[in-house]
Amino acid sequence: MKWEILVGVLAYELIVIVGLGLYFSAREKHASEGGFLLSNRDLPYYVVAVTLALTVLGTPHIFGVFEMTWFIGASSIWFGLAHAVLLVVTCTSTALWARRLQVTSMPEMLALIFGETPRLMVGCVMSGLIWGILTLESQGVGIVFATVTGVTIQQGAILGGILGILYVVLAGMKEIGWVNLINCAVMYVGLVIAMIYLTLGLPAGGWEAVSDFYVRQDQAHMLSLFGTPEVLWTFALSIVLSTTFCQSVSQQLIQPAMAAKSEEAIRKSLWIAVPLNGVFCVFIACIGLAAKADPAFNGLGPKLAAPTMLLTMLPGWLVAWLMASLLAAVLSSFAMAVMAPATIFTIDVYKNFFNPAAGEADERRVTRIMILVLGVAAFLVAAYLPPIVQAMNWLFAWMTPVFWLIIIGLFWKRSSTAAVWTLAVSWILNGLWSFSSLPALIGLDGTPNVYATLVSGLVLGIGLTAVCDGLPGLFRSVAAAPRPEPA
Repeated sequence: MKWEILVGVLAYELIVIVGLGLYFSAREKHASEGGFLLSNRDLPYYVVAVTLALTVLGTPHIFGVFEMTWFIGASSIWFGLAHAVLLVVTCTSTALWARRLQVTSMPEMLALIFGETPRLMVGCVMSGLIWGILTLESQGVGIVFATVTGVTIQQGAILGGILGILYVVLAGMKEIGWVNLINCAVMYVGLVIAMIYLTLGLPAGGWEAVSDFYVRQDQAHMLSLFGTPEVLWTFALSIVLSTTFCQSVSQQLIQPAMAAKSEEAIRKSLWIAVPLNGVFCVFIACIGLAAKADPAFNGLGPKLAAPTMLLTMLPGWLVAWLMASLLAAVLSSFAMAVMAPATIFTIDVYKNFFNPAAGEADERRVTRIMILVLGVAAFLVAAYLPPIVQAMNWLFAWMTPVFWLIIIGLFWKRSSTAAVWTLAVSWILNGLWSFSSLPALIGLDGTPNVYATLVSGLVLGIGLTAVCDGLPGLFRSVAAAPRPEPA
């Protein structure tokens, strides 16, 4: 066990997280409503940009890509490209719409468009899928600590979960944003230096030897971004579609945008968030390819080979720096993944049904309680170690019809009946696609879930909206009340 590295990592994380958390907590004691959840809607564009980039840059980007590189090689970079597309779509559409409507949660936005029934449906399902992502982030922090100290991944998940809760529970959205700003700078500098050291320390032949390993194994496709036609269909295209159509309407990603100073701040954040997030997977995939090609680490398997290679080949001070950086990336996603469902519970359940007059102090208290409950539950479930990227594909398919319904309801027509039936049928289909022989029966065995929910969301959303009574789209209705009730 390299305890000096662990001490360095923990010292950095605690100083940054707890220090900034206590500072902003003291400043926000008398904040107006929305201070804890949305930082009083005052985040500047560069904080929004970094938070958007790091919110969807966590365990799947690091350990998920390490895993996928083991099986599909350089094609795993499509996971990063998918998130670059996601951030473009989000910063030019859904994030702007949520900020314009002054909502605090995405289910609240659904209520403005379609009424309370779709709000409750989406609130429940969205909370569940974000919590599923939270369990994967918990697994990620467990892998970091397991690599550094030799503890089990499950034990590491508990330690990381405590840090993840501290990342958000002290000062909420403002704490997340400003801690992310510091962590992002530290992370990228550390990653670049690590790649230089790794290149210099590779066995004889360097990167050319890594390439030769896959050629000798008759796996030259592992070195190509486009891989095989099967990989393009079952992974590359599906991850672009599922990531874009799910996360662009997810509370986890949209909440930082809701906290922006203005719509202009969101538009400006695009130019920072996309490159910060998009290029990350290139570094990670290269490390994963090198780890599998090295006999010293190949036997460790897809979860631990690459992290162990970094721990072994880099000097102690750089290992501490890099591990702190990777841990910070995972913790940033953990923080938003626990903040988002806690916010949905506070706004769409507690305030909506039980205490409509709840003020800032009530919201802060309830959100903190839910952060603790959800965080603890997540790192306990992380012990089951589900495959990371495959789990993301299934989770993301749930929100695909919501994306299309929001567009339909804002710009064309609002029908609560059409929304309810589109969501219900699409979600049933998503379940059948995973837990029955339906795909095989219709000749689509192995086809990812997102294709099924994409088709059902579009066909049912457009078809049912066309035949059902409703109101004009929210952005088309000039005289719409603040909270219109659709048919």
